[in-house]
Amino acid sequence: MKHIEVVAAIIERDGQYFATQKGYGEFKGGWEFPGGKIEAGESKEEALKREIREELDTQIEIKKHLCTVQYQYETFHLTMHCYICHIVSGELKLIEHQDAKWLSKETIDSVEWLPADIEVIEVLKNIDNIEE
Repeated sequence: MKHIEVVAAIIERDGQYFATQKGYGEFKGGWEFPGGKIEAGESKEEALKREIREELDTQIEIKKHLCTVQYQYETFHLTMHCYICHIVSGELKLIEHQDAKWLSKETIDSVEWLPADIEVIEVLKNIDNIEE
């Protein structure tokens, strides 16, 4: 079984989280936290900063590790390392995604999340203060 290891940015601003809708591939149309695969020789943090720069033309600051999700899809196993991030510069341009939204804890269930990301949503819902 193929194993894929990725990083995801939980970009937070004023109590809301940035969600993106996949614009291509097997999961096109599903909602996720932006990020991508770790390349050889990269740290998780370096990979995340690069992916957000490539996908959203935005520079981020990584605040802390939120959680690591292990999810078994039909054709592969996913390990997803999720980090709370803040925007340093840039305008969150959608280069690879078809849509994006800022969602609060109250509206976070209003989109069709990809299965692995649902676990992250549950962690976020149970955190009182993201800065802790």
